[in-house]
Amino acid sequence: MKKDIIIAGVGGQGILSIATVIGLAAINTGMHMKQSEVHGMSQRGGDVQSNLRISTQPIFSDLIPVGRADLIIAMEPMEALRYRSYLSEKGWVIASINLVENIPNYPSIDSIKNELVSNSQAILCNAESLARECGSVKASNMVLLGAAFPYMGLGKLIVEESINQIFAKKGQAIIDLNIKAFHLGIAYSNTNDPLKVS
Repeated sequence: MKKDIIIAGVGGQGILSIATVIGLAAINTGMHMKQSEVHGMSQRGGDVQSNLRISTQPIFSDLIPVGRADLIIAMEPMEALRYRSYLSEKGWVIASINLVENIPNYPSIDSIKNELVSNSQAILCNAESLARECGSVKASNMVLLGAAFPYMGLGKLIVEESINQIFAKKGQAIIDLNIKAFHLGIAYSNTNDPLKVS
């Protein structure tokens, strides 16, 4: 099994937490993992992006070639568009529709959504709204992780254990909040996968 995953967004959205949970789950499963990151400046709306490669076989490069990503997980929809050229023919885009308007003439959300769904297999969700249902908008990244989960090839219990490990220092209430958000994201994907919904 091999998955090449690009995780993208804007500084402060929890991109690196998503990458850490997936990477830890892969390692705890006995898989190989390589990761590279680009950190933007959150106060300037800079982008944050992580190339995450997990595989049952050794991995020789930490960078994902154009056209080879199995999954793009984007906390911001324009960031999904930015990296879409990296997506493979059978790959999936899982993106939040919550905008961070950090450039002049930012396009409308409808035009971004249309571009994403017309040129790729995509699940788009309002991660902030779903996270509020769990009790905190800060759990938006775990909602999106859950929405991407059905396409990652990892076991649910091992991902839950990784969430537990990542948030352990913050206490049981924060762990529970993030696992609840993860489950809500899974439910959203299972209901909104265009290949499952007739």
